[in-house]
Amino acid sequence: MFKIKKLFFIILIVCFSFCIINSVVLADDPDPYGLNTTANTGYSGDAPFKDKSIAQTIGAIVGAGLSFIGVIFLILMIYGGFTWMMARGNQQTVDKAKDLIYSAVIGLIIVLAAYAITAFVGSLLN
Repeated sequence: MFKIKKLFFIILIVCFSFCIINSVVLADDPDPYGLNTTANTGYSGDAPFKDKSIAQTIGAIVGAGLSFIGVIFLILMIYGGFTWMMARGNQQTVDKAKDLIYSAVIGLIIVLAAYAITAFVGSLLN
């Protein structure tokens, strides 16, 4: 038992020393994470779609909507997986989780198919 505690203490010291060495090495760079570069981008306060055409604006809105739908899909998948894990052998809960995951995947397929059709028709109209 004493050897395990001693081994754990040695591993802890080694890990802690690696953290300290890493911090010392990063001390050279005055802006290691690029925060000053990001802060000095020169935001002008103009409207975000000022110099864009209608098609580009609609494309940006559709892209944002699809990103939001992707986040909803991810949340539904995590919730369905969590529900399945916590079912504890209850078949009704497992079936509910499977149906939720199945519905989320079908919904994502429908949305991606709608986007593909819209992109194809849009490319034909240009």
